[in-house]
Parts: sequence; C-alpha cells; structure tokens
Amino acid sequence: MNDLNIGEKIGQVRRKQSLSIRDLAKLAEVTPSLLSQIERGLANPSVNSLKSISSALNVPLFTFFVSEVNKKDLIVRSNSRKKVILPGSDDVIYEVLAPNGSDDLEFAIMNLAPHTSSCNDPIHHNGYEIAYILEGDATLHMDDEVFILYTGDSVKLPIGTNHRWENNTDSTTKVIFAVIL
Repeated sequence: MNDLNIGEKIGQVRRKQSLSIRDLAKLAEVTPSLLSQIERGLANPSVNSLKSISSALNVPLFTFFVSEVNKKDLIVRSNSRKKVILPGSDDVIYEVLAPNGSDDLEFAIMNLAPHTSSCNDPIHHNGYEIAYILEGDATLHMDDEVFILYTGDSVKLPIGTNHRWENNTDSTTKVIFAVIL
C-alpha cells in the first residue's frame, strides 16, 4: 500500500530509539492501533500524523520519504535531487543531497518561500544540526531567542534545541543543513 515504505522507516527509527509502539503513539498523540497499522503498511498516515511522529522521534520529516538507492549510485546530480514537498503546501521544499538515506546523517537544502516558516511549532532533534545560509536571510528561533542569519552565515544547534526557521523577506531563502544523529 505504501511504495515509499514510510511505515517501515518509522518502525526502524522507533526501534533504534528503543521506543515501543505504545510509547511513540503517546508521544505523537496518535493511537497505538493507527501507529501499528502505519508501520505494517496497512494504513497511510496523514500529513499531521507524520509531523507529530517525526516530532516525537526528533527526526526531520523528510527522513520518512528518502528511498533506498543502489550502493553504486553515490553521486547526486543537481538536476536529479529527490525533492520532498508536503502535500497541500509548496512553501517549504527539501532537496535531499545525500544519495542514500542514513540512520546517522540527514543532509538537505531547505527552500523557504517568502513569508513562510519551516513548521508551525518548534522542533528539536536527537542530534546536532549544522546549517549554512546559502541564499537570502533567515530568522532562526532557538529556544527563547531569535537570530537573523544572512547569506554565508552558519549555526550549530546543540542536541535538543527547540528551533524553527522563518523567511520574513520577499525572496526565497535557501538553507543547507546536516542533522547528525
């Protein structure tokens, strides 16, 4: 039912973090039954459920959309990057830079449309995030502080730092980032 094996990937991350289905369901505010069905490929999660699950697991949402590739395909050409666009919203587009989804590293470019943010509520990861402003200006909400970053600036977000990115300008902002889990 699920060509991307989203449920399988959710299960892998959940088990790696030593969480039971019941524990993750409680953290993500979904029913254990629904989570079990998603992991077994019997149900497709809504976008809101995916956001809740990724937040509860402290992983970027696009983690669940990266497909396995052949080991020989180690080069990602700029014109063939996988793009993750959330249904119903093309304001935030992730371009996956790593050729193969890794359990320990996520590497992508986040394209933020003008006057939009990466998410409604701040998120945090179980790893470090390092980001570099490739193009434009970005407002970064880190815990209770707000910082404006400009083209060429970079930042390291410590493990567990609540954060959210905003583009308050009239042009697209591009942020390249790595999350090291």
